[in-house]
Amino acid sequence: MDHQAEFDEIYRLYAADVYRFLLRLCGNEPLAEDILQDTMLRALTDIGQYRGECSMKTWLCTVARNLFLDHCKKAENRNLPLDAVPESPDSECLERKLADKMQALEIHRMLHRLEEPYREIFSLRIFAELSFKEIGAVFGRTENWARVTFFRAKKLLIAMLEQEGVI
Repeated sequence: MDHQAEFDEIYRLYAADVYRFLLRLCGNEPLAEDILQDTMLRALTDIGQYRGECSMKTWLCTVARNLFLDHCKKAENRNLPLDAVPESPDSECLERKLADKMQALEIHRMLHRLEEPYREIFSLRIFAELSFKEIGAVFGRTENWARVTFFRAKKLLIAMLEQEGVI
């Protein structure tokens, strides 16, 4: 398979997942599309840096996350407001609540109050559908760290929602 065909296959297989991850990370469609394109360009130019220690999807999400963080740093340096709020609930109860738009807005408001890395962990787990092992790799941590952090984030979110009377 030639280099262009290989890249086309990577784009076909992973672009939608990376876009969903970015959209949950930044909450802004045009920005997510821009960072997706930058991610794919970086993948094309830096494919030699992919060592196969994680899945291609995990590597692309890591590249996307780093590009998003670079964007945030640049925006902060320009003193521009960031509208990037990762959102991502878990548990059957929360999924049922998302069906109701008013309650979904309240849940998203609560997610905004969660500190990092909790918001991002939710995005990676729920929206990008990464395994705990893959999430650990994105953060340069262990699979167990990802599991524990996700569990703690879920507990915090549920407690916040209960305190506000949402659930």
